[in-house]
Parts: sequence; C-alpha cells; structure tokens
Amino acid sequence: MGKYENDVKQLLTLIGGKENIQAVSHCMTRMRFVLADPKKADEKAIEDLPSVKGTFTQAGQYQVIIGNDVAIFYNEFTAYAGIEGVSKDAVKAAAKNNQNIAQKIVGTLGEIFAPLIPALICGGLVLGLRNVIGEINFFNDGTQSLADVSQFWSGTYNFLWLIGEAVFHLLPVGIVWSITKKMGTTQILGIILGLTLVSSQLLNGFNVSSTAASDIPYWDFGFAKVDMIGYQGQVIAAMMAGFVLVYLEKFFKKICPEVISMIVVPFCSLLPAVIIAHTIVGPVGWAIGDAIGNAVYAGLTSDFRFLFAAVFGLLYAPLVMTGLHHMTNAIDSQLLAIPPKTTILWPMIALSNIAQGSSVLAMSVLQKKNERAQQVNVPACISCYLGVTEPALFGVNLKYVFPLVCGMIGSCCAAMISVGFGVEALSIGVGGLPGILSIKSDYYLIFLLAMAVAIVIPFTLTFIVGKMRLSGEDRYGKEAAAAAEAAQDAQAAVAEKNIAEAGIAAEDVKELKSILDGKVMPVTEAPDDVFSQKIMGDGLAIEPSSTVVKAPADCDVSVVMADTGHACGLTLSNGIELLIHVGVDTVDMGGDGFELLVEEGQHVKAGQELIKFDPEKIKAAGHPCTTMLIVTSEGNAEGLTMHSGMEAKAGETPVITWN
Repeated sequence: MGKYENDVKQLLTLIGGKENIQAVSHCMTRMRFVLADPKKADEKAIEDLPSVKGTFTQAGQYQVIIGNDVAIFYNEFTAYAGIEGVSKDAVKAAAKNNQNIAQKIVGTLGEIFAPLIPALICGGLVLGLRNVIGEINFFNDGTQSLADVSQFWSGTYNFLWLIGEAVFHLLPVGIVWSITKKMGTTQILGIILGLTLVSSQLLNGFNVSSTAASDIPYWDFGFAKVDMIGYQGQVIAAMMAGFVLVYLEKFFKKICPEVISMIVVPFCSLLPAVIIAHTIVGPVGWAIGDAIGNAVYAGLTSDFRFLFAAVFGLLYAPLVMTGLHHMTNAIDSQLLAIPPKTTILWPMIALSNIAQGSSVLAMSVLQKKNERAQQVNVPACISCYLGVTEPALFGVNLKYVFPLVCGMIGSCCAAMISVGFGVEALSIGVGGLPGILSIKSDYYLIFLLAMAVAIVIPFTLTFIVGKMRLSGEDRYGKEAAAAAEAAQDAQAAVAEKNIAEAGIAAEDVKELKSILDGKVMPVTEAPDDVFSQKIMGDGLAIEPSSTVVKAPADCDVSVVMADTGHACGLTLSNGIELLIHVGVDTVDMGGDGFELLVEEGQHVKAGQELIKFDPEKIKAAGHPCTTMLIVTSEGNAEGLTMHSGMEAKAGETPVITWN
C-alpha cells in the first residue's frame, strides 16, 4: 500500500479522470497537469485532500501543491493512473495548447529570462556587496569608504567587479544563449553571436553616450561604414539578434541536404546573423531599448511619478501571476544601460516582494494553530521576503484573495515613497529584504522607511480583515473545526436522548450560576481568539480565585476530555448546551494538574463539582488560568443575557439569564 494511496485515487477522480490528463510532471513541490478540460477539475474537493496544500493555474498548467513529498506522490499517482510522466518541458509544450497568443509570447519571454535569474541574483548581490565596500563612506567623518582605508577591501572591491561585469556587461551572451536553448537551435552559435556583441574590439556600450561621434571607431568597407559599437547591457538588441540567428538556422536546416548540413548550416546562419546584428537589428534594438528605458525613466521622474508608482506598486503582484513581470527584467536592464545607469524601477519590485510576504506573515499568525496551513505559510513567507513571490501568491494570498489585495495596497504606498524620493538601485536581481543591498547608499534611510511601510500596512490590514473573514476551519484547521462540530453534535444527541428517555419537558430554569469563584468578564476579553471571537459561541470568561469548577445548573454531562480533564460539555433539559474550558491551551498539559470528577452521560445537580485544577501548575506551564463558560447552543431559551464585571461565587451568583 502506498503512502498516499487514498489521496492518489481521489485526485485522479477529482481531476476528471485519466482521459482528462494530457500530460503530467512535477517540480520541487507541485504536481503539474495539462488538462484537456480544466473545468472538470473539482478545485474545492482537491484542496480538501489531506496531502494537498493548494492549487492554482498558471501558463496553461493546473498545478497541485503537495510539498516535499511530491516525488513520492507523483510516482504513486502515475503508477495508479497508468500514465507515463513527461518532462517539465514537455508539459510546458502541451500547456501551450491552452494559451492564447499573448500568453504564448509572455511565456516565451519568461522562459528566456528564467535561466538568467540565478546569474542576475548573484550579480546583484555582488554589486550590492561592492556598494557597501566602496560606495558608502563610513570613515573619517563620512569622507572615506571601507575600500579607501583598507588595501584588502580595496582589492576585494576591484576583484568582485569580475563577476559584476560578467553578469551585467556581458548579459547579451546569456540572452542569445537562452534564446537558442529555448528555440531548440545550436547553443554554441548563440554564445558566439553574443560574444560578437560584447567583444573587446568594440567601444563598450556603456561608454557610447560619453564618447563624441567623431571618436567612435568604425569598419570601413569602402561603400559603407559600420560603427564598432558594443551592446554591453543591451537587452532588446540582443533578443532581436538571437531570434535572427534562430530563424536563419531553422531556414538553412530545412533547405540544406543532410550530407553537408554540418558545414553549411552553421556558416550560413552565424555569418549573416552577426552582420545583421551589427548593421540592422543592433542599432534598431538599441533605439527601441533606449526609447522604452527613457519613457519609463521619464514617467518615474515626472510630475506624475506618484501616480506611476502607485499603479506599478499596486499591479506588480498580479503581473507576477500572469508572467508579464519578466518584461520588467528587460526594462530594468535597459535602464542600467543608459545614463545615469541606475534604476528606480527595481526598488519598487523589491518592495512588492516584501509587501506580499508581510501579508503571508499575518496569515501565518492568524493560522498559527492550523498545522496544515502553516506548512505552506512559513516557507512561502520566507521565500517572499527573499524575493521569490510565486509560492506566497499562489499558495496563500490568491487562495484567500484579501491578503493579495492587502499586499497590493502596502506595495502601492511603499512604491510612492520610493519613487517620490527618487530611490535608485545600482543593480537588479536581489529582491525582498536583501534588496537594500542594491540600493544606492544615499537612499538607504528612505528605502528603510519604504520597507517598513511595506511590512506594516499589509500585515495590519491582512490581520484585521482575516480576523473578520476567516472561518474557524481556515484559522484552526479542518480537524479542529470538525472536532468542535462533533462535540456539539454529541451534546445535542445526549440532550435528545435524556429528554426522550425521561419523557420530561424543559424545566423552568431561567439562569445559570457561576462555575467558579472569581471575576466575571465578557468572553471578548478572553486571552484566546477561539473564544474571544465567539467562534464556539457567546459566553463569559472567569479569572478564578477557587480551584473547583461547579455545575451552573441541573444538567447532563454530554462530553468530557477524559485524557486531559481540562474541559467538559453540559446539556440542560431545555436544550441549552454549554462548554466549560479551564485555562488557555491547557490541552498541551496532557492532564497534569487536572482531575475530572464526572463521566460522560452522568446527570449532575447545580453546584456539583465537575473539575479540580491546580492553578500553579497551569501558570508554571505558561498558560492563563482564565476559564470559559460558553453557550454553544441556546436550545429553547430566548433572550440570553451575559452578566459580567463583578466578583462571583460558585453555585450562587447568576451569570447568565434568559426569558
């Protein structure tokens, strides 16, 4: 029997059966399906499976979050379903049938940049470290940096530029390679084309703007001159050159006989591609890239920059969910390639990461007793704060919607602060909290303020809205909600049984006496959200000065916690059902300090002893002694009134009355 046998069987049925699965694969945490008809998948029922932590649809794939055991689950699923799994690339290819033209373009763009992201992150961290070492004047009254006062750090500062230059100046090499990899053509030809765009023979692209036109070197072919300009840091030009090479190679492969293909295709593809890159698509791509970069920069520095920032900050998270955010990588890279060679866009992206992570943090606090939810919340929050938002967006925030919106609002506010003060980043790739390493040192304090806003606003809004909107099952888990429902059902069953057997009508009881000596408070002041939010029902909280819980009226004991002795359920003959809970989280004590004096089904009289407890042991275990008297069902009673704000005597002082 497999570890996930039951869930595997149910998932196959709920997803629409074997015939609805076109392809299936898995990644580190998720099953990835391409479905013939996505509407056949019963999303709610799938998410209710014990091993499933959430679902979402992206790029034509229906993805089911399993967690660390996904490989085991996948093997059991494919074996049971009789389906042969395929690679992630094959799943992506199949998923394109479910995408429109725009989605396919965005998907292609995303797949081009995805392999480059680790290098961009690493390069961003390296430049961030160089920023700290050589750009911030910590010493001699703010006139010298660490590199200025230490030869070791000066050498380190210069050495680290090896990596920074390789990542950002030589970026076109990676872009053209990634395009050839994505399109299935010869990758080494892509690398060579990329190298011709950044050759040391050429004028460095970052120096073009500061070089007089008459000083720019050129190739003289007699009938024409071609500027010897490098495309360091240029994204659009490199992408255009890459696609020229790809389609030239595909064309010549198609028309060239196989016997001479090895010789003819590379030569006839690469040579024209290099010529076209330097004479046509390079200059055109440079102009397009500059136009886009200048337009964005103008928007971020104009009188309308607050509006631009607000819209971008608000919508960046949804862009991530569509995959359109990959376009910002190209724009950011282009901004770094034009004076002043900084980007105002990247700080907003880092702040959006933080804002969505803060929403997840609030959900983690709200769902701290929901073990299943925490398996998704905690790693999603950590990854989001480190700049990877997809687990948080798809696993938590989009599932409940309001955390996503609260994160968007926080991101919007933080972005307006960042752009309003002109915060600039020296590099891209480092998101979330570490993103401050990429920020120009002059703006550290302002960015810290924006980060604080991106943390506080989403957390506060999500926490407030969550307390109002999350159900007991969402907050405490399906098992806890089911247990509470079972306890109420058991109480009702005992009441009906006793009334039926005794053949008696409801007694003319109009009040409940205090169950303990002590101060009576409204239940809303209970130090436990389950009770203070009235999830179990209305009632009272008592700070006890005695140590024996007594019956508030003649009643039947419908439920007892025999193993722990810290709680019991009571049912009156008129149908009122009560829950008595001694202390907060005292179930963790395993019965130590408690003595249960009654049994389930026993009839007790008003004032009869129910539970003895040791308050010193409860306090030593770190729990409040506050005891709750909760009305879980009003039965036939009408107009219940809770009396609080007084010192009560067990078995004597009325605390709950009704008509």
